Amino acid sequence: MILRFLWFKMNIEDLARYAFTAFVLIAIVMGFSVGYMAYVNDSNYADTNAYVTLIMLILGIIIGLISITSKEITPFLIATIALVVASSTDVWAPLIRIHELLYLLASLILHYIVAFAAPAAVINAVKAVFAMAKEK
Repeated sequence: MILRFLWFKMNIEDLARYAFTAFVLIAIVMGFSVGYMAYVNDSNYADTNAYVTLIMLILGIIIGLISITSKEITPFLIATIALVVASSTDVWAPLIRIHELLYLLASLILHYIVAFAAPAAVINAVKAVFAMAKEK
């Protein structure tokens, strides 16, 4: 009863904000779990990594379609560019000297967040291009 009341009172922006936060938390939790699987040499690591990446891509498409408003497009795209650049370099390599598990956790968390943010960025970049084309 209370959940139904909250659902009808919540607008789409609030729902999208909570979904975005939940999806980032999912990326962090999955980074921890899959990173630990890789550390203990679980044979299912590669399959699990592929499935989690696919799920994060799907969640990113959902967020890209419902979440980002026109005011938020530029900051979101800049933040996504920073994430993609950071993930393309091996910034976490020095963590191997401390402990291999730290390296795996940090790199997989960043990988899943990028896998989540990149489709949303592509969708919003296309929306921004169409908006600019309409203005002219």
